[in-house]
Amino acid sequence: MSSAEAGKARMSRRSLVRGLSLLLAAGPALSGCGSEGFRPLYGRSASGVGLEQRLQRVDFAPIPGRVGQRIRNELIFQKTGGGVDSANAPAYRLEVVLKESLTSVLVKTDGDALSQIYALEASFRLIEINSKQVVFQGTSTARGGFERFQSVYSNVRAREDAENRVAKTIAEDVKTRVATYLSRDA
Repeated sequence: MSSAEAGKARMSRRSLVRGLSLLLAAGPALSGCGSEGFRPLYGRSASGVGLEQRLQRVDFAPIPGRVGQRIRNELIFQKTGGGVDSANAPAYRLEVVLKESLTSVLVKTDGDALSQIYALEASFRLIEINSKQVVFQGTSTARGGFERFQSVYSNVRAREDAENRVAKTIAEDVKTRVATYLSRDA
């Protein structure tokens, strides 16, 4: 074995020992995560309330525009699974404000864009209905690219597809963040 190979073997053994000692040192600190630190979002809380029950307490305010309606519909579907829920009175109201932008990329010398990026920024506020106070707020952003074609219909359809993808991404992010906040209360 050459001296270079022996040095590499010592380095790999040293790295292995260092990694194992770090894991053993962090083990006791990570073992307490179940009680106070990390809790599974989709599991039941200490009070026995699951994610679906936490989301049932949220009413989604109308969001203007086609993309806003897509986001609201996606949030409602994720909340109820497509069913109607009239049994639970909401304790929170989620309000969302959208800011859209469209950026042309890959511009040809004659000024025509070969593709565009649809960007959406959604600012949301979770309001407690009884006290009318904002208890949680945040911003979610998403972008979706699409190609431009000669056909006008193809361009409209490509943009709508990008908007739908972005709306679904925003809805999933907002749902996860709101559910995470509500899991603190449960």
